[in-house]
Amino acid sequence: MADKKSPASGWPLVKGDFHSGDANSCVAVVTFGSHLDEEGICAAGAAMCGSCKTENLGLEKVIANYIANPNIRFMLCCGTEVKGHLAGQTMIALHKGGVKDGRVVGAEGAIPFIENLNDAAIKRFQEQIEVVNIMESEDLAAIKAKMNELKARDPGAFAADAIVVEVKEAAGGAEEAGGVVAPISGEIAIITARMKVIEKMVTDIGYRDKFASGVYAGKIEGLMIGLIVSFALLGFMWMG
Repeated sequence: MADKKSPASGWPLVKGDFHSGDANSCVAVVTFGSHLDEEGICAAGAAMCGSCKTENLGLEKVIANYIANPNIRFMLCCGTEVKGHLAGQTMIALHKGGVKDGRVVGAEGAIPFIENLNDAAIKRFQEQIEVVNIMESEDLAAIKAKMNELKARDPGAFAADAIVVEVKEAAGGAEEAGGVVAPISGEIAIITARMKVIEKMVTDIGYRDKFASGVYAGKIEGLMIGLIVSFALLGFMWMG
């Protein structure tokens, strides 16, 4: 039998629209926009099974629970996409390309901005989890068959211990409440995404202004010190 580890105390740590099953299982199932027989999938041997409808907060909750359990080594992606949000495509893109300037590299969703996961958490997700993509499938027999195939490949628990990540509910973008995505039009999604980019640019400009001010202040301070030293030397020479 493959070696197993204890997940973080109280696992699963982050509440969401899912059911939990065998904490020692190597497979977790994400149904994205679909609601399937999640209890049945867990009873068939999944560590977790639930939906993920947003490409920011919802995605962060899933990953936070996965990396808090070193026994989960496969993420089985199935079910339908959520129009506009494209949480499935964003999840796969995050695993492949990570994050740059807070945005998931290669994501096609409306607001794929990550706020609660740091670089270490994202790297752990990429290293610990293998993504298995059967998106658009809602066939329970096919899902369970793929689960059995993955369980037969169980590599054992990830070498490092669990990582605990706090996911703040106030994260930006559309949120999930009771498994329902808060409605958001395409125009509002685009505006929100652009506001995120502008906010990042303004923050960067602020840092640059502070740096420039520091350099300028340093030059003035150096000039004044030079003048004082020069006058002091002239004074000594005159007195001499």
